[in-house]
Amino acid sequence: MSHRGRRFSKLRRAGIRLFERYLRYITRPERMHPWNRVQPLIGGKQAYPEMLAAIRSARSHVHFEIYILLDDRIGLEFRDALVERAKAGVTVRMLYDSLGCFGLGDSFLGPLRDAGAQLLEYAPLFPWRRDFGLNRRDHQKILVVDDRVAFAGGINVGLDYVPVEEGGGGWYDVHARVEGPAVHDLAVLFRKTWTKRGGASFPAPGKPEPALPQDGISAPGVQVISNVGARSRSHMRHAYLRAIRRAEKTISIMNAYFIPDRGLRRAFARAARRGVSVRVIVPSTTDVQAVRYASRHLYGALMKAGVRIFEWPGAMMHAKCGVIDEVWSTIGSYNLDKRSLLHNLEVALVVIDSKVGEELGAEFAGQLARCAEVDPAQWEQRSWWQKSKEWLFYGFRYWL
Repeated sequence: MSHRGRRFSKLRRAGIRLFERYLRYITRPERMHPWNRVQPLIGGKQAYPEMLAAIRSARSHVHFEIYILLDDRIGLEFRDALVERAKAGVTVRMLYDSLGCFGLGDSFLGPLRDAGAQLLEYAPLFPWRRDFGLNRRDHQKILVVDDRVAFAGGINVGLDYVPVEEGGGGWYDVHARVEGPAVHDLAVLFRKTWTKRGGASFPAPGKPEPALPQDGISAPGVQVISNVGARSRSHMRHAYLRAIRRAEKTISIMNAYFIPDRGLRRAFARAARRGVSVRVIVPSTTDVQAVRYASRHLYGALMKAGVRIFEWPGAMMHAKCGVIDEVWSTIGSYNLDKRSLLHNLEVALVVIDSKVGEELGAEFAGQLARCAEVDPAQWEQRSWWQKSKEWLFYGFRYWL
């Protein structure tokens, strides 16, 4: 083994010892990489400047995977940054979902192709197109720059995620910037999806150096979970279940499309019965009304079990994140519904670190203060018509 390899192995063992007492929250400790830097990013206001700065700093390659990329001021800013890097000789690969990016035409994509960027459309919607697909969408949001810094989370690219006072839609979401060994897993994941969908192969990414803590305290362990392979489709569900079952104090969930299955609902209920504070933030308004009806069908049973449900009051709460005991955290694209857990391609970061957990816990508390709690007594008094709609759409939850 080389000197660099021995150093990396020694650091990995030291890093694992740092969060050894927290391994009970994790389903697959061998997939947990220590010595990362993780920076939670709230909304487009925080995420977009960091992502654009990383793209503009690229020297070797930029790998960009996105579900929704809009042809608006923000989308054009990203497009132009990628064009500039491609013209400078940087390899740019962009994988975009056909449904999420429906309507992007040559006026938007043409400059990328002309600059030499490699573009790949995931599951085209038209039957005569190669790799046609309808049900399985690429919902991952991944940006990897030079295999040294990466981003993942729930934020798409467009004005929806910009604050209202800056001309945007005011959607709330959470993303993350990562440095360290977890970047390698995100780079491998992009390469796997790219080649699986017919993109030209390219060399496997090298492993980055550990991101040693700058403050001498925090050295987050990060596990990248995705369902690109058929065998991995249940991994995120198992990760949630393990952490929920090990929770001792708090379970704080923010989820845009919240239709948990029976196993997850049972785990929430058991946690509440053993004295854990279980709180869930859901949107009060949504871009997919059918999902909201299906979600609301479950509120009564969850509240009876001791789960507290809060509705976020703004335009759209699009986050998919959770914090348990301010130690276990997740930021990603997974919704707690069948479409995310069984059908779409999704990615999430599971982070073991008290500093990141405390930061996300404080963010959750700040958003909770804005929310209105669903009152169980008032909930039972809603009209039969409302109950009927909720029951009907819950019956179609597998297709929503």
